[in-house]
Amino acid sequence: MSVPVGAVLCGGASRRMGRDKAFVEYDGIAMAVRVAATLSAAGCGAVVAIGGDAGALHAAGLIRIEDQFPGEGPLGGVITALCHFPDAPAVMVVACDLPLLTPATVRTVLARLDDADQDVMVSMAHTGRAEPMCAAWRPMAAAALVSAMSAGERRLLVAAELVGAVHAVVPVGDLTNVNTPGDLPQ
Repeated sequence: MSVPVGAVLCGGASRRMGRDKAFVEYDGIAMAVRVAATLSAAGCGAVVAIGGDAGALHAAGLIRIEDQFPGEGPLGGVITALCHFPDAPAVMVVACDLPLLTPATVRTVLARLDDADQDVMVSMAHTGRAEPMCAAWRPMAAAALVSAMSAGERRLLVAAELVGAVHAVVPVGDLTNVNTPGDLPQ
C-alpha cells in the first residue's frame, strides 16, 4: 500500500462537552465526519474511526474499528490505528474534535514524515507547541508504543517523542480544539 491512510479518534469520554464530541456539529456536519472528509480530501486512501459509538458512526457513514485499549486515552487509539494498517506507508491519526483541520495541513504533516529519516516514527503538527492529536505515524511505531504503554506511559506526546518525532509547522487556526460547547468556532 503506497497511499497513506487515516484514522479519526472518537473514543473519548467528552466530559467537558457534556455529549459525544464526535457528533457535535460544526457548520451542519458532525465533527468526526468532517475530520474524516478532510483526511480523504488530503489523499488518505482509507479512513476509519477508532472507538466511539459503533451504531452512530455507522449511521454517519464511517467505518469503525474497535479500540484495542478502551479507556486508556489517545495512545491506545493510535496503537489501534497503527495495528489496523500495518502495511500503510503512514497513518494520519487525528482527534475528532479538530473541525477546522484542512487538507493542506494534513498534507504538510504527511510530507514532513516522508522527508524525515526512516528512524523517525511520527510527524506531529506544531503551532508553537506540538499537537500529537494531529500526527502522521509509521505503523512500525506500534511495538514501541505498546512497550511505552506497558511501562505505564499514557501521555501521547511523551510516547511520540520516545519513538522519534519531527514537527510540521501548520497554521494555528487549523488545530482549533473543541472540548466544550463554548469552544465551537463561530
